[in-house]
Amino acid sequence: MTGKIIGNSLSPRRTKAKTTSKQTDDSPADAPTRQVRRRPKNRRAQIAAESAAAFGAHGYHGVSMDDIARRLDISSTALYRHFPSKYALFREELLRLSGIALGAVELPAEAADWTPRQRVDHVLDAIIALTIANRPTVALARWERRYLEPSDLQELTDQFTTAIATLRRLIGEVRPELDGRDRAVRAVSIFAVVSSIGDHHATIPAKALTRLLHSTSWALIEADLRGLDSTKSTAGQGEQPQPFKHDLLLGKAVDLFHERGYPNVSMEDIAAAADLSAASAVYRYYRSKSDLLVAAFRRAADRVSGAIAPAVAAADTPAEALGTLIELYVAGSFADRALTFVYYAEFSHVDQPDQVTLRHLQQLIITEWAKLVVETKPELSIGEARILVHAAFSLVVDLGRTFGDHGISPQETVIGLLEAILLEPSVPR
Repeated sequence: MTGKIIGNSLSPRRTKAKTTSKQTDDSPADAPTRQVRRRPKNRRAQIAAESAAAFGAHGYHGVSMDDIARRLDISSTALYRHFPSKYALFREELLRLSGIALGAVELPAEAADWTPRQRVDHVLDAIIALTIANRPTVALARWERRYLEPSDLQELTDQFTTAIATLRRLIGEVRPELDGRDRAVRAVSIFAVVSSIGDHHATIPAKALTRLLHSTSWALIEADLRGLDSTKSTAGQGEQPQPFKHDLLLGKAVDLFHERGYPNVSMEDIAAAADLSAASAVYRYYRSKSDLLVAAFRRAADRVSGAIAPAVAAADTPAEALGTLIELYVAGSFADRALTFVYYAEFSHVDQPDQVTLRHLQQLIITEWAKLVVETKPELSIGEARILVHAAFSLVVDLGRTFGDHGISPQETVIGLLEAILLEPSVPR
């Protein structure tokens, strides 16, 4: 994308020397014209859009002002005339996204005459349409927001909180029997499912994607979560043996990446957290900080992929196998919330060759789950099933990040919501 507009001047270049108003006989009749570079009137908007695309592709720390200037084919000096820093560009995009979320839940004046379901339909359509339109950067608000300065983070959080609260109220109008916590869980789940399309590149036609996200949102609203087995929340828990040193290092590193963000953690920090005398001691186990990240991601992926074959072999039906996988995935995510979050938030910091390997493994996992979804819900295409599997994984992360271990969204509730997405028949709306 270029940030320059080239205009052709149709008059000869003027000189500082005084000339007569008449052209002399020896003046060239067809003197070459000078190309004049004119600054586009929307230069600031171009810069904001291009920087947003760069942040969306590489994350906040993976982009410099020079990178943005090169993408626009302008000088860094020209860039700084419009924005004083990379942070200013980053802040503008994130607050634009939170403003979009807030605007999406606003109802027009005529909505006062609508039924509760019509009002929810309107808001869902707006959230989905705006998310699809901003798909390249929508994940920034989910994974990179922690790099905002405190006042800006508070503003963004307040806007998203207001949007979720508005959707929660509308859900309450449709299902007044639900308590406030249940409505909040479903509202957060809807935003998680819709915004999950920013985490991956799986594609289906826009109309089909809109229908799928809309019907899935309603499935979350209408899910019957009564009488769930609360014993699932304690499955697999208990006293754990003392980990070996390389496991301890891995766990401490992931915790630090989760708390501070990968770029803000040094090998010295990791060594200190693991009670090692110096960073050099870490290198006995891992070659680099990136190597720690890869090891953690590979372990998480192997855990999920390794469960597939045994679950399928032990099940009588695809639905039964999928149900087992859902329970195992949720249990694993609850057992290691930090790693589940870091896997999404810090993937761009993995070295490129390792990214290729990890993405291939992730695609295999998504595809195997999607096959089970299609066998359970034959009305879906394999592409639609992949979208839903990504959405289910995203929902687990967002509910954990939003509600933590405060009992608002316990493990059995999360399992029930994933079953509503992946096991219940899709109802077109």
